[in-house]
Amino acid sequence: MNDWNTHVIEEFRANAGQVGGHFAGEPLLLLHTTGARTGEPRVSPMMYQDLGDGRLAVFGSFAGRDVHPAWFHNLVAHPEVSAEVGSATRTFTARVADPEERRAIWERQKQAYPRFAEYEQKTDREIPVVVLEPR
Repeated sequence: MNDWNTHVIEEFRANAGQVGGHFAGEPLLLLHTTGARTGEPRVSPMMYQDLGDGRLAVFGSFAGRDVHPAWFHNLVAHPEVSAEVGSATRTFTARVADPEERRAIWERQKQAYPRFAEYEQKTDREIPVVVLEPR
């Protein structure tokens, strides 16, 4: 885990899910996955969108890089995940959103947080939208 992620994770846990800097005031969670190749536990801070009914969406934007983030590969290989949201830890089954569902969720995310539209413009890949269904 790099130093930036370590700092965000520590700040998140010390402040019941609130952090400053890049994520100040934004909905943030800590996604717990299992390494696709290693089987090792991984933790990744990321923004989410509340879809209602306990469901959340997360976005494989990787700041517009031309590859999917490692956590995306992890949850495709091992879809049973957990997430720290605020001071609670919840369990989920992750799935990639179908095209119609993705379109609606992605458009809401770009409207609420325009930098996601910038990420989309920086890459030729379709940025995955992942729905976390409560277990």
